[in-house]
Amino acid sequence: MRCTLRQAIPGTLLVLASVVGACRGRADSEGTNESASRTDTAALGSDTATAATQELTDANIAALLDEANKADSSAGAIAVKKASSPAVKKFARMMMGEHHALRVAGEKVVKQANMTPAAPADDPVAPLARQEASVLDSTPAGSQFDRAYIDQEVAAHRAVKDLLERSEGEADNADLKAVIGQARPVVDRHLKEAEELQQKLTAKA
Repeated sequence: MRCTLRQAIPGTLLVLASVVGACRGRADSEGTNESASRTDTAALGSDTATAATQELTDANIAALLDEANKADSSAGAIAVKKASSPAVKKFARMMMGEHHALRVAGEKVVKQANMTPAAPADDPVAPLARQEASVLDSTPAGSQFDRAYIDQEVAAHRAVKDLLERSEGEADNADLKAVIGQARPVVDRHLKEAEELQQKLTAKA
């Protein structure tokens, strides 16, 4: 089977300029950080548009989806502590709970099928997840973090949405297909809410 990974999974490459701009005035620093965040989010599409076409097995798909859910749940845990907006904190808690639930559902299928998840050799999820955690850890708490986290969530959920759409048609295991089908509307809802938050945060900036 073939599955074109046009999108990398969560953890967009949001390289923020918060530390570099520390010696500048607050307004200039925030403007630089916001510009960097937007630029790197946009760069995700350019980077992933050229991702290689790979042969993916059910074991590959199960591994990638598990990594994606784990990464988004972990990002939510960081955001709950560092976000300043009540709406962003609420969204982060939802990410923690619902992506954990999706992960548990996937683990159940893997166990029932006696499947051993195995990420492809050029796994796009793991390195991006590590970078995501690093970026969120290093971004100062407050409104700057709110914008960076939500920008990242928008791009991450677009990537996961693409993976789910492709994987549902490419997976062989019926139970894996069913779990993917159940996850799709959840991820669609997450994306819609993240985009709405992004618009609100941008308007306040």
